[in-house]
Amino acid sequence: MLTVAVDGVPLHYRDEGKGPPVLLLHAFPLNGSTFDKQVKALSGRYRFIIPDIRGFGESALGDGPTEMSRIARDALALLDALKLDTVVVGGVSMGGYAAMALLREDAGRVSGLVLMDTQATADDAEGKARRETSATQALEAGVEPIIQAMLPKMVAAGPDSPVAQEVAALMRAASPASVAAALRGMALRPDSKDMLARYAGPALVVVGEHDALTPLAKAKEIAGLISGAKLEVIPDAGHLANQEQPDRVNAVLDAFLTSLQGPSA
Repeated sequence: MLTVAVDGVPLHYRDEGKGPPVLLLHAFPLNGSTFDKQVKALSGRYRFIIPDIRGFGESALGDGPTEMSRIARDALALLDALKLDTVVVGGVSMGGYAAMALLREDAGRVSGLVLMDTQATADDAEGKARRETSATQALEAGVEPIIQAMLPKMVAAGPDSPVAQEVAALMRAASPASVAAALRGMALRPDSKDMLARYAGPALVVVGEHDALTPLAKAKEIAGLISGAKLEVIPDAGHLANQEQPDRVNAVLDAFLTSLQGPSA
């Protein structure tokens, strides 16, 4: 198992494939295996660096809320350990928040940006309160109530579909403390609109056609902020397009990553 220690906290990651490096940051409350279908399809052409965000998968939690800036600094420490100066940075949902935080921390490390099923705005007061309520619920009653509340909104195929059951299994692997820390960390994230408007690099914005948590309007807002960003809407997908419609997401991701390599000789 590959690990890197950041501030004494052991964090697990995967390093698979050959080619230009791509850092992928996963959604809440999942782990790095959510990207299995991307790795399987594309690792012949790209090197995927996929950490388990602290508290999820095989990574330890550490102390305090899992703020997006903390996840970003963890990822930068991982890139340092791997001696990678620049990478394409991608993230889904919470991973998208963390990708934006990484861009804020050190834009010079980002050779391209992929934001999937996420949003640039911070939580309003009502949103912050909902996250705190859910965090308290997770600590008092476990993760199952969170799963039952979230799962119908995560995939377009419905909570009884095979892909929903895959997602539910990943969610059940998360500990209540990790879920609560991530919820509280997401509530603390800043608005990223001004920062995205300053980003001058290549960007791909992906959204599931039926994403109920961060809908098409949120993706259009991000794409409108970044000059030259490409927006791709994935049919028959909800909030986890990369898991629900992997072939379609893989195709648009591959096309974007290929475009960054320039014309072949």
